[in-house]
Amino acid sequence: MDSRVHYLSLPERRSFPVTRSLVELESIVRDKICKLCTERTVSGECGLEEPSACALFRLFPQVALAIQSVESDDIGPYIEAIRRNVCSVCNDQAPDGSCQTRQMVQCALDAYLLLVVDTIEEATGKTFDKRNIGLAAGSTAGQAPQNLTVKLNSQS
Repeated sequence: MDSRVHYLSLPERRSFPVTRSLVELESIVRDKICKLCTERTVSGECGLEEPSACALFRLFPQVALAIQSVESDDIGPYIEAIRRNVCSVCNDQAPDGSCQTRQMVQCALDAYLLLVVDTIEEATGKTFDKRNIGLAAGSTAGQAPQNLTVKLNSQS
């Protein structure tokens, strides 16, 4: 199997296409995400009991391909691609599409999805315009937990 990420591009959206191997992309994403992850230990190591259980990296080939299949400046289509191509094959997701790990904000892929999308798109030469970020209609993925939402709303 070809280990390079391929994509269909729209010329006006990509200024310089870059083809990177999955190993290169994973290294770039690890460098950016792992140092921000709440599971990281004081010494900088992964604090998960089983680091290989991290859905972001356990399913990284599917993650990279799902992200590269999207052409949008809206996070909604990326969420849909991740749910369809990654979450659907993840052992943590229930047959009805619900996911306790995601609901408890313990899925690094879901928790850091915007940063993962931005990192992969940047690494492959695509710009993700963060000024127009919005969720697809009806999607609750990526929204803050209810208590955080209430706190943020009370500050405005």
